[in-house]
Amino acid sequence: MLTLSFLQKINYKDDVLSGLTVALALVPEAIAFSFVAGVNPLVGLYAAFMVGLITALFGGRPGMISGATGALAVVMVELVAHHGVEYLFISVVLMGFIQIIAGVFRLGKFIRMVPHPVMLGFVNGLAIVIFLAQLKSFQEKDVNGVYQWIMGEPLGILLGLVMLTMVIIHFLPKLTKIIPSSLAAILVVTGLVIALKLNVNTVGDLADISGGFPQFHIPTVPWTLETLLIILPYSFIFAAIGLIESLLTLQLVDEITETRGKGNKECIAQGAANIMTGFFGGMGGCAMIGQSMININSGGLGRLSGISAALFLLSFILFGSELIAIIPVAALIGVMFIVVIGTFEWSSLRILRKIPRSDAFVIILVSGTTVAYDLAIAVVIGVIVSALVFAWEAAQRMNAKTYTNDNGQLVYELHGPLFFGSIHSFNKLFNQHEDPDEIIIDFRYTHVHDHSGLEAIDALVVRYSKQGKRLHLVHLSPECCQLLNQAGDMVEVNVSEDPHYHIATDRLA
Repeated sequence: MLTLSFLQKINYKDDVLSGLTVALALVPEAIAFSFVAGVNPLVGLYAAFMVGLITALFGGRPGMISGATGALAVVMVELVAHHGVEYLFISVVLMGFIQIIAGVFRLGKFIRMVPHPVMLGFVNGLAIVIFLAQLKSFQEKDVNGVYQWIMGEPLGILLGLVMLTMVIIHFLPKLTKIIPSSLAAILVVTGLVIALKLNVNTVGDLADISGGFPQFHIPTVPWTLETLLIILPYSFIFAAIGLIESLLTLQLVDEITETRGKGNKECIAQGAANIMTGFFGGMGGCAMIGQSMININSGGLGRLSGISAALFLLSFILFGSELIAIIPVAALIGVMFIVVIGTFEWSSLRILRKIPRSDAFVIILVSGTTVAYDLAIAVVIGVIVSALVFAWEAAQRMNAKTYTNDNGQLVYELHGPLFFGSIHSFNKLFNQHEDPDEIIIDFRYTHVHDHSGLEAIDALVVRYSKQGKRLHLVHLSPECCQLLNQAGDMVEVNVSEDPHYHIATDRLA
């Protein structure tokens, strides 16, 4: 990963020029993601403008770019297909309120709990989903309204234009970076289609993209409990996906710029942006990893870069809609295929046999779940599986060194964490039937992590007391002593050297 060797001062000229570059690159992606979601391209462009502007003004990470994204688009398509675009708008509004609540309650910190294998699985799954979404453009309806694969000359032309787009995007930066390669590819392919009068689908053939300034619009849906029950699951998924991708992008920009953003502030800004875009006919959005990297690498480190990108994009919507309508769909497919190639972590395929099997399993599991369901479910499942694997491995480290001290007492010197996962290993260490009458359990090298660990100690004391044997627990935290006071005279606790763990448990509150 490329990092800055020193903090650069914000340069307003660089911010504006970087913003223009980002805006030019945003146009094809916003249109392409609109098609993925099954909505009018203008819906994606409006979202890119409004989400980008509000998060640039009030977000927690200067230099980060937000807009309509593929991660949300691939989930939105189901809602749009079954209920219509108005339900999408109201779902985006509710999504925004959920994100604000997450920011107010400071839930942004939990993004640190996402393990790296989960992140790899997420980006790989997202790349596969975006790729599969493009295959619909290789189909057309027959006379019976059934989708059939394109064959013959039309397929050859489509593939040729897609490949040309991808070649330009890949090789142009090696020659010049004056113009974004994706924009240059679209211009070249569009010019070629017009010059050769090729019969291919264009953006204008798929939808009317003419429009003006976004207009306030209350979604025309029944304001009933039934509507809430329809949109609530989608809104939670949208909110989770948006926050996960935004906070992961924020962490990435933090590393590159060697600064630190404010995750909870970003959650609130993302929420406010989505409420606004939902009421102004946008599809909602979140932070964009690719566009943020373009911005940072172009020198856009301040808020003005994101503001400029949003305002330039609005000017394209107001004055360039006729030009957008002639863009061939094949060019957008090529752009998205490049996004897929750049998003997929190819290195993860090489390391699968070199990393622990559990990590490899998590990568594959999260990738598959992202494709089969959605990003939010995939990340949650990945984090749960990773946590269970960690708990299992940590549980295996519970052991004890035993010896007899100068007083003839048997000493158990515990090593390893004591928590819910290691209780079974902890109990197997002791033999209350064969141990002598005086036993010392030394907790100097172990840590009691949770309520289950405290209960295991309590149960152990009870078992020894039933045998009439005296048990001494030393180097035990005061919190544990408070829980074990029911053992009375049978327990002698040395607290003079005990650490203060401050374990959170209702019985200790």
